[in-house]
Amino acid sequence: MARVPAVLLVAVAASLTPLAWAAPPDNFLKMFPAISSAPPDPCYDEQQSQQPKRCMPDFVNAAFGKPVEASSTCGMSGPVRYCDSTPDGAASAPSTSTPNANALCHICDDTNPKRRYPASFLTDLNNLSNVTCWRSEPQPPPASSSAPPDNVSLTLSLGKKYELTYVSLQFCPRAVKPDSLAIYKSMDYGKTWQPWHFYSSQCRRVYGRPNRATITRANEQEALCTDGSSMASRIAFSTLEGRPSAADFDYSPVLQDWVTATDVKVVFNRLYFPKDDPDDSLFSEPQPPKKDGAAGLGPVPVSPGKAKVLSNFYGAGGVLGSLGLGGSLSGSLGGRAAPTTPSFSEEEEDEDDEDNNTQRDQPQAMEPSLKYKQHGDDMNALGTTATTTISMSHYAVSDFAVGGRCKCNGHASRCTTTGGQGGQPGQLTCECRHNTAGRECERCKPFHFDRPWARATAKDANECKACNCNGHARKCRFNMELWKLSGRVSGGVCLKCRHFTAGRHCHYCREGYYRDASKPITNRYACKPCDCHPIGASGKTCNQTSGQCPCKDGVTGTTCNRCARGYQQSRSHIAPCVKIPKVSAIQATEGEDDDDSAPNRTDQCGKCQISTKRLNQRKYCRRDYAVLVQVLSREDPVPAPNDPDMDADEPEDSDEEDDYVDPDRDDDEDDSGADSEDWVPFRVSVDTVFKKAGVQSRLKKGPSSLWVRATDLACKCPKIKVNKSYLILGNEGEGLGAGLTITEHSIVIEWQKDWTSRLRRFQQRSRFCI
Repeated sequence: MARVPAVLLVAVAASLTPLAWAAPPDNFLKMFPAISSAPPDPCYDEQQSQQPKRCMPDFVNAAFGKPVEASSTCGMSGPVRYCDSTPDGAASAPSTSTPNANALCHICDDTNPKRRYPASFLTDLNNLSNVTCWRSEPQPPPASSSAPPDNVSLTLSLGKKYELTYVSLQFCPRAVKPDSLAIYKSMDYGKTWQPWHFYSSQCRRVYGRPNRATITRANEQEALCTDGSSMASRIAFSTLEGRPSAADFDYSPVLQDWVTATDVKVVFNRLYFPKDDPDDSLFSEPQPPKKDGAAGLGPVPVSPGKAKVLSNFYGAGGVLGSLGLGGSLSGSLGGRAAPTTPSFSEEEEDEDDEDNNTQRDQPQAMEPSLKYKQHGDDMNALGTTATTTISMSHYAVSDFAVGGRCKCNGHASRCTTTGGQGGQPGQLTCECRHNTAGRECERCKPFHFDRPWARATAKDANECKACNCNGHARKCRFNMELWKLSGRVSGGVCLKCRHFTAGRHCHYCREGYYRDASKPITNRYACKPCDCHPIGASGKTCNQTSGQCPCKDGVTGTTCNRCARGYQQSRSHIAPCVKIPKVSAIQATEGEDDDDSAPNRTDQCGKCQISTKRLNQRKYCRRDYAVLVQVLSREDPVPAPNDPDMDADEPEDSDEEDDYVDPDRDDDEDDSGADSEDWVPFRVSVDTVFKKAGVQSRLKKGPSSLWVRATDLACKCPKIKVNKSYLILGNEGEGLGAGLTITEHSIVIEWQKDWTSRLRRFQQRSRFCI
């Protein structure tokens, strides 16, 4: 079988449909791991539905790479000779007349890169194999203990507020260690300074403070002074050590303020005190015996009884452990190498010089005849031995470190640099979470003032909450009184509510608007204008629930735009609707009522409808009786009661229940079919007797009958309905003798409740009737 050429196989593979290669199956894609998502936010708990929790930036050496301002640096004004202490590191006070014969001297020149010792060496990478130092100008030896202090200072600007745990100074090898120094802090970027700690063998003499004073909760922000020894090659000041509230740091605003700093300043006051000073006895204090490892300015010795307490305090689970400083302060310096106390010899220094290709003067012994002079003497004769000026005393520090965290009050997990323009470095700012804002997340961001700002703790993140304004406001403020009254639930007050809303939460409509029930309160059109009629309404404010405007008398409608029933429109803006006058239905014409001698008229229907009268005092006086009756029922028309077949006392009826007339019956229906001589009896109840004709009158309260001609009812004169009350005025002599009779001189008026007072006035004035 012939072998298929490889070229042919390649051609066949290339001829395959490219779609088979463009869309791989899902199983093929599952072979590769999914792309990892963004890292979780440390400020929110993923296991509890993104609940906010306390978060803090990493613990760092805040001084690393930061500029340090030194008040004195050797070689800045020209070459100067400086000398170290004895090779074995002894820190004895040099004599003003005879320097140490074993002192090692060198040249400091800022113009020579290999012989300069700038302040930038304090915060660079601390490498024990290549120690870099800052050195001050040589200091004049003190003539006595009362001599002015040196006041050589180092100022470190952090650029932002930090919560610092320690301040560490590593001194240069074989350099004279200072006897007295002070550490200060600033919280306002160097405008004001606050003492943090003092070190001195003569605390009361130099700083006016006792040695190792007792700290209580009442003076936790007081700077202490501790004694030290020039033998210590490193000091480490702990900001929280010995403070009673350190274990409860989250709830101690005093200590939170105590550890906060934007700048740190170290002031060197004394290198040493002169020996055999007669004034030493005046300020001497009893010193406790020092144990091994507790000498100098290093850590304070701790009794065995306190070892467990400090272990819990500084350990990983303690307060300083949570701040990132677990264990001893001398064990960690942030991002830089942990400094130790090396032991240098002359040979090691020479080797270090060779590694750096440094051309230095060979160490030379100082002649006893040489005199120490102050800085500023003529330095032009450095090359000649006879005229060389030597000042051995100077300050030398190899490392300046401060450990702590960027201050974010528990609301940010990191700080970033922002706002840099034109090549200028930006400001270090917290990346705030929990709805907070500010460089230190020290306030709630706008519109999140429903609860007061607070620092986050391990138990509560104290997240700022947005105000509840139902979408109608963009600004709000916090009110402490409302916060307390609500049981510490809500204290936000909305400002400048929009969409015609008002209230603390913009939850109701403002004056002149009412709520549209068909829309939720969060809708921008939830409030509608009242639109009250300018004439019919008594104001522009309507009911905020129903939208009903306050209407004037006789006006009705939601917007007061029409007259009510029984009222008619007028031309007045004050009373746009007036009451329609109600007329009395009477059985007499105007002429007959006014003049009794006029002849009877036969056509009563037309006359009664167009000639109506009202009740007045004159009409009241001309009638014998005035009673208020209620019509109970209506009977069928019957002949007059004087008919022999009729009982003269009551209408014909055998059963009261059979005489019931439907109250809904329309009594206005045409009764023209009745006999002209027929009468219609009504069963009534006399409720009130306002007037009657003397003692002989038979009128009294109670059941009675009312007789009306059928022809008069057909003409609706009078118009009587069942279950209605009527005021009836008439003469007793004109009746049929059985109950009340409506004649041409009677007056029948539908009763109104407000007529009672009018009838009482008529009663009082009846004695004046003529």
